[in-house]
Amino acid sequence: MNLADLADALPTLALEAGAGIHAAQWPDVAFVIVAEGLVVLRSAIPGSARRTITCHAGGGSLVLPPEHDESLVALTHARIVVISSVDRDRLLESPTAARLLIDGLAETLRQKQAALASMSRLHHVDRVREKLIELAREHGRVGRDGIRLDFPLTHDLLGEMTGSARETVTRALDELQREGFVQRRGRTYSVHIPPEELVLNGR
Repeated sequence: MNLADLADALPTLALEAGAGIHAAQWPDVAFVIVAEGLVVLRSAIPGSARRTITCHAGGGSLVLPPEHDESLVALTHARIVVISSVDRDRLLESPTAARLLIDGLAETLRQKQAALASMSRLHHVDRVREKLIELAREHGRVGRDGIRLDFPLTHDLLGEMTGSARETVTRALDELQREGFVQRRGRTYSVHIPPEELVLNGR
């Protein structure tokens, strides 16, 4: 049994790429299961025009709903399952369902901790490198030219993920491309790292 099995009798919502949901639109949502696609939690920085991404989640992930100045945004076409407070309490009565919810939240917390550790790096090239490795581990697909990130990954988006300015991300990516670590294909990238190394680094 996995998180997808919990979603069978719960409300499902389809989001087109670029669509977002704000906190005010979900007044009584406890959890969100990402059934398919890729979504991010984007937060506005008070007193600034800049934004930051605090979480990214692919199919089979469990995330908290957006709060206050946050929004849940689909990077690709996505299907999400909404768990209300009532449904959460009902699911927690089942030991199996409760374990799945706790495991899902633990994985999301692990990702957030890794993101905070990455942002503590002083060199922006290292921040971008670590974020690309994390994205490859969580959402990449193995191809002949490396680990493919088959979703639109703009410099602005990477900047929001790493706490760096767009111009800084552009310079970092230029350096990583010269190193041969990453290759750009339109709005997507391939990361040149052995798949087995991703598994070893991730666990």
